[in-house]
Amino acid sequence: MTDSRATDAQPADSQALDATEPLTLAGAQATVDEWIQTIGVRYFGELTNLAQLVEEVGEVARILSRTHGEQSSKPGESLGELADELADVLFVVICLANQSGIDLTAALRKNLDKKTKRDSRRHLDNPKLR
Repeated sequence: MTDSRATDAQPADSQALDATEPLTLAGAQATVDEWIQTIGVRYFGELTNLAQLVEEVGEVARILSRTHGEQSSKPGESLGELADELADVLFVVICLANQSGIDLTAALRKNLDKKTKRDSRRHLDNPKLR
């Protein structure tokens, strides 16, 4: 007989994500919301999430400044994984969108349309990019 009690990592009634299925922005927003409601208890306030976002972006900056920039790592310093830190950034962005009632799919489409119209020739005509 297996133990069906919840663990700290995953409650018994939670379903693990299927890593073989594509995750859309809408799906990510729903998944994060479910995680917050079942594991995270509630969303942190917007200002707390902003502070979390800045912290996570700082961790991305630390990794990139040491792997692609001029900074070197301290002796014994573990850099962490860039993919994991970027996922942390995305998680907090999704939290902020969810608690602000923003559909990230619609927002990203609108933003890309804006950039496409505004920058249709800008980068092509930029001699610095050649």
